[in-house]
Amino acid sequence: MSDKKPKQKQQAEEEVLDSVDAFERGAGATDTDSGDVSSAAADGAEESPSVETPVQSDPAEVERERYLRLAAEYDNYRKRTAREKQEAESRGQADLVKQIIDPLDDIARFAHVDPSVTDSATLVQGVEMVEKKLAKILGSAGLEIINPVDQNFDPALHEAVATEPAIAKEDDHMVARVYQLGYLFKGQLLRPARVVVKQWNS
Repeated sequence: MSDKKPKQKQQAEEEVLDSVDAFERGAGATDTDSGDVSSAAADGAEESPSVETPVQSDPAEVERERYLRLAAEYDNYRKRTAREKQEAESRGQADLVKQIIDPLDDIARFAHVDPSVTDSATLVQGVEMVEKKLAKILGSAGLEIINPVDQNFDPALHEAVATEPAIAKEDDHMVARVYQLGYLFKGQLLRPARVVVKQWNS
């Protein structure tokens, strides 16, 4: 009995030592793994991707592109305004022509009457009515008639085609007769009035 108990005690002590050694070996492996993980994390932090620096554009090229863009925009603006101006002028001309259609119809009717059955006084009266209607339409559009009888001669508006003696000195350079009426359109001279001018000879 005395020999059996020491052997059992020795066996138990050896099992405890083996367990301690196994535990220490496991802890060492854990520390090594933790160190490896920390080192990998550190390496990953150091190897993070760098942000690329944007390439700086050439200032001269940027200015050139800006100039070309402005030139294109101005060209489009010029073409658009020219087109709009032309369209506005066309609309204005169309409106004026539309108003003249009625007097043209009246003239056509008088031009095709049978003179054998139409009184000449009636024809004259009809033509005068058409003239007044046409003058009213053109006047509303901006046309002004230059009829300078008994007015001072104005070379900017009148064209002297002849002269005649003046009876009195105060009549010198006065318009005696008008051969052909002149016309202004919105202040612009279309045709000067052709006139006969009085001239004083002392």
